[in-house]
Amino acid sequence: MTTTPKRLGFFTRILDDVPAAERYRLAAEQIIHAERHGFDSAWIAQHHFHADEGGLPSPAVFLAHIAARTSNIRLGTGVITLPMENALRVAEDTAVLDLLSNGRLEIGFGTGGTRESFEAFGIDPDRKGEVYAEKLATVRDAWAGKLLSGDNRLYPDAPHLKNRVWLATFSAQGARLAGLNGDGLMLSRTQPRPADRSGARLDELQNPIIDTYLAALPEGATPRILGSRSLFVADDRKRALAFAETGLRRVAERFAAAGHHIPGDSLDDLIKALDSHVGTPDDVIASLKDDSALSRATDITFQVHSIDPPHAEILRSIELIAAEVAPALGWHRTAETQLVAAQ
Repeated sequence: MTTTPKRLGFFTRILDDVPAAERYRLAAEQIIHAERHGFDSAWIAQHHFHADEGGLPSPAVFLAHIAARTSNIRLGTGVITLPMENALRVAEDTAVLDLLSNGRLEIGFGTGGTRESFEAFGIDPDRKGEVYAEKLATVRDAWAGKLLSGDNRLYPDAPHLKNRVWLATFSAQGARLAGLNGDGLMLSRTQPRPADRSGARLDELQNPIIDTYLAALPEGATPRILGSRSLFVADDRKRALAFAETGLRRVAERFAAAGHHIPGDSLDDLIKALDSHVGTPDDVIASLKDDSALSRATDITFQVHSIDPPHAEILRSIELIAAEVAPALGWHRTAETQLVAAQ
């Protein structure tokens, strides 16, 4: 079973090279710009403590700010690192945020990955999968209005949010769980290669995950497959590659300091190893069309990480994606996004 891309998303990990307040201001401008150019959704990541990994520990607060400044674009978490959160507070915050945004919230959950972050929250990182499952069940029960303790029930309840859940995973096991629950499947812009398949393409790793998800979906359930990709597009190929050289080499240096090895040292090697799509619209259209996993997604989200070009370049990349790249992949602006652009 295959699907055609239908919805276009802009993803930001909020990593502009400026102080925190300016990071949030620029990210808001980028999301507003994406809405004006017809993007269907905007997604933000949650990270604790590590400024060079992701600059936002409080996704509900930030998205409430964005909701007040936008009218149509759907707002998603990609992801809330649920093991480090109080499950009832997550249920409350998302229920209120969905009301404030007029029903535009999409909720991605994940386990998180940085061991030190778990320890700071008093969570044993070796139990994160178990804790994640327990807290996800609590969130679902709370949304549904089930009795929590004594005569306490969530206010406001939000049973409809169970149909807006997305689960992030690198594995077929995680995809099966998402499918069995009828949740959306979130695929990363990159993922670790097995030791015996260090040269595997990203779609070679993700297609079996998609297969497992589709096989596990209940009969009649509509697949929701979000494929995220690193993409930086510019009017000039040389200019795009210059920014890529700066950003990707910075990532390679961090990897080396952490004891990880990226094969090769040329820019082409880095682009390949970090699963990036860089260049003019024609360049990235060609490389994206060669990605067989992306062609099966119902939702495509593009992020500029790990290239991390300046703000003005991100805005131009958003414009080129909407005008040239996404339409070549099967995306079309909806009547609602055309109305926003006209305002």
